Amino acid sequence: MLTRTGGVAMNAVLPLAADPALARIRTHCCFCSMQCGMELLPAAGGLGFDIKPSPDFPVATGRLCQKGLNALGHVVHEERLLAPQRRAGAALPGAPWQRAGWEEALDGIAASIRSIQERHGADAVSVFGGGSLTNEVCYLLGKFARVALRSKYIDYNGRYCMSSAAAAQVRAFGIDRGMSIPLDDLQMADYIILAGTNIAECQPTMVPYLLAAKKRGAKIVTIDPRQSMTAKLADIHVSLQPGFDSVFVNGLLHVILSENLYDAAFVDAHTTGLNDVREAVKGFSPDTVAMYTGIPLEVIRTIARGFARAQTGVVLTARGLEQQVNGMEHTLNYINLCLLTGKMGRPGCGFGPVTGQANGQGGREHGMKADQLPGYRSIEDPEARRHVAGVWGVDPNDLPGKGVSAYELFGKILDGEIKAMIVLGSNPLVSSPNNARVAEALQKLELLVVVDLFATETAAYAHWLLPGSSFLEAEGTLTNLEGRVFHRPRALRTPGEVMEDYRLISALADRLGFGESFRYESPEAVFDELARASSGGPADYGGMSYARIKEKHGLYWPCPSADHPGTPRMFENGAYPTATGRAKLHGIAPQKPAETTDREYPFILTTGRLGNHYLSGAQTRRTAALLKKAPFPVAEIHPSAAERILLRPGDRIRLTTRRGSMVFDVKVVPDIHATTIFVPFHWGGEHGINLLTSDALHPVSRMPEFKICAVRIEREAP
Repeated sequence: MLTRTGGVAMNAVLPLAADPALARIRTHCCFCSMQCGMELLPAAGGLGFDIKPSPDFPVATGRLCQKGLNALGHVVHEERLLAPQRRAGAALPGAPWQRAGWEEALDGIAASIRSIQERHGADAVSVFGGGSLTNEVCYLLGKFARVALRSKYIDYNGRYCMSSAAAAQVRAFGIDRGMSIPLDDLQMADYIILAGTNIAECQPTMVPYLLAAKKRGAKIVTIDPRQSMTAKLADIHVSLQPGFDSVFVNGLLHVILSENLYDAAFVDAHTTGLNDVREAVKGFSPDTVAMYTGIPLEVIRTIARGFARAQTGVVLTARGLEQQVNGMEHTLNYINLCLLTGKMGRPGCGFGPVTGQANGQGGREHGMKADQLPGYRSIEDPEARRHVAGVWGVDPNDLPGKGVSAYELFGKILDGEIKAMIVLGSNPLVSSPNNARVAEALQKLELLVVVDLFATETAAYAHWLLPGSSFLEAEGTLTNLEGRVFHRPRALRTPGEVMEDYRLISALADRLGFGESFRYESPEAVFDELARASSGGPADYGGMSYARIKEKHGLYWPCPSADHPGTPRMFENGAYPTATGRAKLHGIAPQKPAETTDREYPFILTTGRLGNHYLSGAQTRRTAALLKKAPFPVAEIHPSAAERILLRPGDRIRLTTRRGSMVFDVKVVPDIHATTIFVPFHWGGEHGINLLTSDALHPVSRMPEFKICAVRIEREAP
């Protein structure tokens, strides 16, 4: 049946197996960083497929969450793009689309790119990638920007996810591998601290690992302004106002140091910077921290003593504390907690930021970040440039330098430096902070090309809209939250005129005159080149191949040679890839957020995920079973806040920040910090909370401060 949505011609999609002879169609979920294994089974009646968990993939074996069980919904949705589209007129929301052939689309886009670069220079064209793309597509997109476009302007939406944690780990350990331990190590931990992470909703199939630890007697502490579903698993929940993580952790460190609970032998042998920490925490006694945070001093002492005295322990962090202008520092302080107590490099011990996106880890390893080349190499390192240029067959001097972060790309558009953008697998209009500014930037572009499954909110401003391949139609590798690289086979044929993403990138590079550098017979050929390009770098995939990855059900990096087993647990030899060979402790002096509350804006707005949805909602809002459970965002406020504004049954609330004002349905909940308003971020348009969020950036990681902005709340009568 032919339907129309937003002027784009659509067809309902009938899924067809890529290899009809296969009895088991095996693949992996497209949501979150667990990347659970799944299988497609023929549905009753012979049309379509049902999904079941894979019984033999070693991550979350035999489990899928509600998103995974419904992951086919968006792939076959009637709004799925099946052919290239172009604007018949101006690229404005609501302007009509016209169907185009691939030759017309690729030729037209290439001609526009050439014209823009002839008039404004190579850097006038930019690329914005996504953290759910395969390693192969991430790698190709970075190569495409630097070789075919010769532009320094590329970044990706993982900048909004992992950048603070990545910057912290590089400073502390000399390397960022996401979790430093395999998931199985969680079951061996005696004490687990979960800070700013709602695993039960964001990575539900990780919960059994926590429950297994609890069954062994482990203590679990959650630190979050909300008593989330994850907090309900905890032995201790710390309801901490957003922005106070470093204050709170300084209190823990003060207890550990003043009571000599730290592991002196480990600290002396494997770290530097102890005196810096001692000096930083002097003024943060439990009494003082209790006064600042409202957390009882006995709770502070109990957590500090419990973690320090436990034989094994793990600290996991996530966006709650990382998406702040002080996010890197908060993360460094939690790393201090692991290092001071000697809980690194052995079974059941480690630190890890819980990656949010499906391939957020691989995306930042192989060239989509503004300052990185494949293998997590710095683009400013002459030796790194020489190595990668050699693999690519180009002169190192022809590679561009460092660009700017994801959000800053839109500033470059507004400044007139960037005239064109190619967006692949991302919806930055919804996911970026202060997104009215992003809309203004997109409207100013001479050329916006969006490659996606659907006509997203970002695509409303596009000149060309190209159909992307779904996770079931694209073979490739991904790197999950524990640094495990695994192979995802192609399960379904691409529908309609859809072209696999890696072929699309290669075809456009060919139109730009760089076809010889982008000739690949398969995703495996791309991976083989990626492995060579990463070889010798921090994220070393040099010893990996599709055959080895399949045989081992995944390999952990670094894996530098074909006879190397991979590295499930980092730092077991006690050595760290830093200048001193030791991990670095950092003394953290807590700083204020970019915006503080005042009389006009007396509350704190924070954002986060729901278990039913993923990122900007482009996929999950088109999955009926998931949308039914959460059809629109609902703001959560504390009863004291409701009383303050005289909220009545049936009322909605108006939220106003320095960037705008919006109205939301409201839920009054006692299990949220009294100062804090929570709104999920999976919607755009009139429901898109990122219209209100702050675009202040961390000075190093360039992470926006999604989690804290000053807000006023008012009763909105029905």
